[in-house]
Amino acid sequence: MSLNHSPETHSKLIARVPTITGRELPEWFQALDNGPAFLRCEERTNWLADEHGLSHGYASAIVHEHERRRRSRLFSL
Repeated sequence: MSLNHSPETHSKLIARVPTITGRELPEWFQALDNGPAFLRCEERTNWLADEHGLSHGYASAIVHEHERRRRSRLFSL
């Protein structure tokens, strides 16, 4: 999984998600889990941006953070 943003930019985007979107990260993660079963991050990013009116930058950061945390959980089992 490659990031479209530098790690620093990604962290800043993630920190601002609740303020900018009005929703906390767990809510966005739930939307992704309940949304269409796209395999590619790009497809999930486009769906999130289109469906919820997010900028591509925030949608991409949310998708990548969701994937990062999901993988972290899988490896810790």
